[in-house]
Amino acid sequence: MMDRGGSKMAEGRPVADAAWGAGAARRSHGMGRAGVLLIVCLFTLPFMALLFGGRAGALAVWQNAAKLTAMGGGLLNVSRQSAAGADELFGGLLSPGSDRRACLSRYQSPHYYKHSPYAPSPHLLRKLRDYEARHSRCGPGTPPYARSVDHLRSGGSSSTEDAECNYVVWIPYNGLGNRMLSLLSTFLYALLTDRVLLVHSTDDFTGLFCEPFPGANATWVLPRDFPVADMSWLGVGSNQSYGNLLDGKKIANDPAKATAQSVPPYVYLHLAHDLRRSDRLFYCNDDQLVLAKVNWLLVQNDFYFVPALYAMAEFEGELRRLFPAKESVAHLLGRYLFHPSNSVWGMITRYYHTYMAQAEERIGVQIRMFSWATIPVDDMYTQIMACSRQEHILPDIDGDEANTKTTAARSSAKSKAILIASLQADYYDRIKSTYYEHAAKGGGMVGVFQPSHEERQIMGQRPHNQKALAEIYLLSFSDVLLTTGASTFGYMSSSLAGLRPTMLMIPEDGKVPEPPCVRAVSMEPCFHMTPDVECQGKAVNKEELSRHVNECEDVGKGIKWIKGIKLFD
Repeated sequence: MMDRGGSKMAEGRPVADAAWGAGAARRSHGMGRAGVLLIVCLFTLPFMALLFGGRAGALAVWQNAAKLTAMGGGLLNVSRQSAAGADELFGGLLSPGSDRRACLSRYQSPHYYKHSPYAPSPHLLRKLRDYEARHSRCGPGTPPYARSVDHLRSGGSSSTEDAECNYVVWIPYNGLGNRMLSLLSTFLYALLTDRVLLVHSTDDFTGLFCEPFPGANATWVLPRDFPVADMSWLGVGSNQSYGNLLDGKKIANDPAKATAQSVPPYVYLHLAHDLRRSDRLFYCNDDQLVLAKVNWLLVQNDFYFVPALYAMAEFEGELRRLFPAKESVAHLLGRYLFHPSNSVWGMITRYYHTYMAQAEERIGVQIRMFSWATIPVDDMYTQIMACSRQEHILPDIDGDEANTKTTAARSSAKSKAILIASLQADYYDRIKSTYYEHAAKGGGMVGVFQPSHEERQIMGQRPHNQKALAEIYLLSFSDVLLTTGASTFGYMSSSLAGLRPTMLMIPEDGKVPEPPCVRAVSMEPCFHMTPDVECQGKAVNKEELSRHVNECEDVGKGIKWIKGIKLFD
């Protein structure tokens, strides 16, 4: 489910809002009749609107949620996340003092996450504060940035003045989940190499996130007058790609021969799924020593490449100091780097408070059907429900149709909200019908919700990216997660959530896999590239890469090393 897409828009369709409203009324007997009436009305309105409004567009759902939240006067915000005491700075991960109104999510999101399993290491905190100072000193609008751009524009070699500030420019590519994991990896690379991260912000990426870095001159957006034109068209065949420069003998991957004056003013790093063998030399130690002499690196990538950095002697020791728990990398850096813009945060919080906040447990289900691994919808639904029974994810249903629990029994059972994130509506419809036609075993209210379903994936449209980002964050607020193996959308959700998800296995040969799913042993995303890099000098640690690959395969994250197939969504 990445960038979303298609002409059909979905509705968020609550199944049990009226029941939840009644439960809320029972719990609030001290509020008086007016308060009870208000709550019943608030929880009945979404159901009535959807009943008589037909298949409303997804945008209408976000807007309806906004109106209902405003009408509630704060009453809808009655959930565990509202409790005081959340650490707004994530243990020092974020710097204090940013403008709260400019980026509401930065300080509000800690109140929504249910899990924060890892505190940042003191070394990571120092590294982040050093980076922030460097970004403020070297970012757009500063004299060092202006000098570096002038040298780049003139085509001349780097000067000793340029050595003060080196840059890595990230170029967005592929779907939103891919982009977030790629950007996170590139930021870590900037931390490791003392570079300043700048983002080539395309129209469909603009407005999704707040500026992540505090202080003056701290924008991460690359100015539009940057002298390298048409960066979005750079690719594996570009003359300035590192692989082509090596093949054409225009740069030597010999650290003893490379100087700031001998290397080009910029090098394009093509690290996307279709990279060639010469491009893979980026992951070699000697090549990193050469690239360190280049003032400007331009990076295009569409997967998570952090595991490959661990396999490099140049970075391994520093990475272990930064992240004593290896599975915490994407979790901590994701929470540091990504803060939805106010417009997207409004979509997230309105939907959450209208449909999910009242539940005592929230279950996120992310379903992605890949074009290279499809099975019929009936079979996919069978796989989902078999996984749920195996891992006890969705509430069991009561087989006794005549069994009706007393009011006391229902009120004592835990209420649950199931959020479905999928391009298709079929799975939502079937799961919703299950809990409409059958009571949950042991009682308790069950609501099933889907913010959007767009049927097919379309790239390059900001509204689709906004909704996709909203759903990634709604999933990340879950207590329990079921995601699809090999899905970058699922990777990003579980990393932000701080959860090891249950992962649906990828079908093979058009058949439902057995077992249907497994529990991940790590919240870290997988590295979607074969570990076959041949290096000169100090070689890449193939044992480290192989360990990661085997772990991903063993836990059923669905990685298949098939050349020429895009294993991304």
